[in-house]
Amino acid sequence: MIRILLVEDDENLGFLVQDNLENEGYTVQLCADGLTGLQVFAQQTFDLCILDVMLPVLDGFTLAEEIRKKNAFIPFIFLTAKAQPDDRIHGLRLGADDYLTKPFRLEELNLRLKAILKRTTQSTAKPSPKTTIAFGKSQLDYPNLLLWVQDKKQQLTQKEADVLRMLCLELNTIVKRELILKTIWEDNGYFVARSMDVFISKLRKYLRPDSSLRISTIHGVGYKLEELTTVAG
Repeated sequence: MIRILLVEDDENLGFLVQDNLENEGYTVQLCADGLTGLQVFAQQTFDLCILDVMLPVLDGFTLAEEIRKKNAFIPFIFLTAKAQPDDRIHGLRLGADDYLTKPFRLEELNLRLKAILKRTTQSTAKPSPKTTIAFGKSQLDYPNLLLWVQDKKQQLTQKEADVLRMLCLELNTIVKRELILKTIWEDNGYFVARSMDVFISKLRKYLRPDSSLRISTIHGVGYKLEELTTVAG
């Protein structure tokens, strides 16, 4: 049974979303403000969070940051009346798996939820046989979402690990943007593509101490993880 934390201060919308999701077979805990949502999250176990941005007491962005401190891997979706690109990018930088602008169709929310849960449960249940990948002076421990760079450990999110694994398995080869988007996000829309750019920037930052590696942008095509030197062993 998939458990969802829904934090929405609009009473009518909250009820409609909760009722719709429960009819789809999910168990939904509804909270009306960010602080209550954080307290409930700390007390119970959830598989996914749906967060409104404009919440009383504790806004949705701050709530997401606090949730990430407690569980770095749980997927979440932002619901908001804000349509400005900067708000979307800020939400994606926090690690949001999706972003829906009000008003939205409940059918669309259901489809996006199913896509996220399919991706995350598949990643957990069917790890690649090639679980630890060595590249440059670094290693990716994919099942545990760990990146080792110069003996320094970096905990990754599921999407960060997914993107890096794709690049590693095609080392020194261009991986097309469309392939990454369709494989990991199952979507190639504008805002999802911008989200991928954020993830690439994070991976570049993590790999910066390893001078033998570089993630190159091939404009209009995709990305390439390159080994710049031959590494012994």
